[in-house]
Amino acid sequence: MIDPVEFLQALKSQGVGFFSGVPDSLLQHFCACLAEHASAREHLIAANEGGAVAAAIGYHLATGRTPLVYMQNSGLPNALNPLLSLADPAVYAIPMLLLIGWRGEPGTLDEPQHRKQGEVTLPLLAASQIGYAIIDATTTDPDATIREALQQAAGGPYALVVRKGTFSAYRTPLPIRATGSFRREQAVGLIADSLEAGDLVVATTGMTARELCAHRERSSQSHDRDFLVIGGMGHASQIAHTLALYRSDRHVYCLDGDGAVLMHMGALAIIGATPRSNLCHIVVNNGVHESVGGQPTVGLAVDLLALARSVGYATAIRVTSLDELPRALEELRRGEGPALLEVQVTPGHRADLGRPQSDPVDAKKAWLSALLG
Repeated sequence: MIDPVEFLQALKSQGVGFFSGVPDSLLQHFCACLAEHASAREHLIAANEGGAVAAAIGYHLATGRTPLVYMQNSGLPNALNPLLSLADPAVYAIPMLLLIGWRGEPGTLDEPQHRKQGEVTLPLLAASQIGYAIIDATTTDPDATIREALQQAAGGPYALVVRKGTFSAYRTPLPIRATGSFRREQAVGLIADSLEAGDLVVATTGMTARELCAHRERSSQSHDRDFLVIGGMGHASQIAHTLALYRSDRHVYCLDGDGAVLMHMGALAIIGATPRSNLCHIVVNNGVHESVGGQPTVGLAVDLLALARSVGYATAIRVTSLDELPRALEELRRGEGPALLEVQVTPGHRADLGRPQSDPVDAKKAWLSALLG
């Protein structure tokens, strides 16, 4: 396996001085190493992958040096616009090294949302004329691998595609910044129990959807009116928004996360422009990307209530304790919409938390059957 400290030292010794990206579970040990060994000026955790590429371009324009952009392969489509329309050799020829976690690699077991991404990762790079090399636990000379990659990246983006289990564990824990006095799972359970029979739920990818599913099973509650956005990070609110537009006879609850909201923050403005909406937008904010290693977001530095009001949300509420949540949920339901509730929680989740077991197509059919009859 590759020691993340040695890998980072090799990058720095060969002139890579800036790192930006969106955290990925396959890269979490490298990201944890970055958090401790790269300064705030050297390391920027971006809101989305395209933004990370843009930041990297800015670094090159300021210094003439080569940056590194890291991401999960599911984020590669987010990055392709600036990669192809700005960084490409046919445009500005920006030197750039990409570090891409290969979720859903063919022949490996992974979640349904990663299978197609895994199948098309290498063909997508090839179609985009972005060269690549694959690294894994058997890579014996990362210094030489990086040297060759940087030579290939001299005239435009070049990728290192990272297989599962490539990096050895980096055991220095990331800082846990407690916000609320309770965990997300407690909030999700209380929210689920407060809903009425006809309410519809859209739950964002990651721990939120998994905890909702676990609570439903534990409480013998139906899943049929829950849509779990198991992929497509940042898009749950727009799914919920259109659902609410077309099902004005129902309350639609979007269970969102701080990282997801930040990834596509423009969605808030689109939602806010729709008056008298039946959408109840709940952002569970723990200030970290928890499902991929706990790297910090800027969610706690953003006044989500002020932001929501500024783009047209009619109601905006914040809670920081579990005791406040029931009353806030009542206010959210009664208040004029679109309505936003920020629930600040402390990071953390159960080690034995399961994943949804139903086939996504079967779950969609059950949803449509329950909603349309």
